[in-house]
Amino acid sequence: MTLEKLMSELEKCGTMQNRKVYRKHGVTRDQFGVSFANLNVLKRRIRKAQDLAEALWATGNHDARILATMIADENDMTADLLETWAKDLDNYIISDSFAGIASRAKDAQVLMKGWMASDEEWICRAGWQMLAITAMRNPDLEDAFFKEQLKLIENNISGAKNRVKDAMNSALIAIGIRNESLKAEAIAAAKRIGKVEVNHGDTDCKTPEAVPYIENAWERRNAKKA
Repeated sequence: MTLEKLMSELEKCGTMQNRKVYRKHGVTRDQFGVSFANLNVLKRRIRKAQDLAEALWATGNHDARILATMIADENDMTADLLETWAKDLDNYIISDSFAGIASRAKDAQVLMKGWMASDEEWICRAGWQMLAITAMRNPDLEDAFFKEQLKLIENNISGAKNRVKDAMNSALIAIGIRNESLKAEAIAAAKRIGKVEVNHGDTDCKTPEAVPYIENAWERRNAKKA
């Protein structure tokens, strides 16, 4: 599939209603307003296509960039390319989608740590979202690694930028769901932190409270096992 044909398909899938919704969620750049349902259909059709992913990203179109993160090949996402893409992040939707592909790349760990310390809101958010993904998907890391991240969250979340707070809270929850030992550590940290206040603008989104979220997740897990 050529870039021109794909951009045409994206445009046909877009709706004014979706554009309005995405604008409420902070998308300010050029967009068609394509739903994630339609983006996932295209993702399944295309599978992995690195050259096309890079061409999509280069258009600057929001929907094209979301799709780029879906079809990019993590084996071809070099540290330099990821750093280049990270500089283009300008809203939490693309930041979170970017975190998905970045977390699977070869240099994910190093990049994640650097981005978590960034002064740029969207880059920093991507780093913390990568931590949340890592907690859920990477079974090889020791508990000690995540305990250190819990300390960072507890010490820094109150002074973090708005959407970074939300991502740090997500990472806290993901760590608490990882295993029983980390559950106790995460809940203790969450209780010391207290309620995390995030401004979600003119949307119905809410930042979940970590303690009940973790506890409910474990109840569902245990019920499923039973």
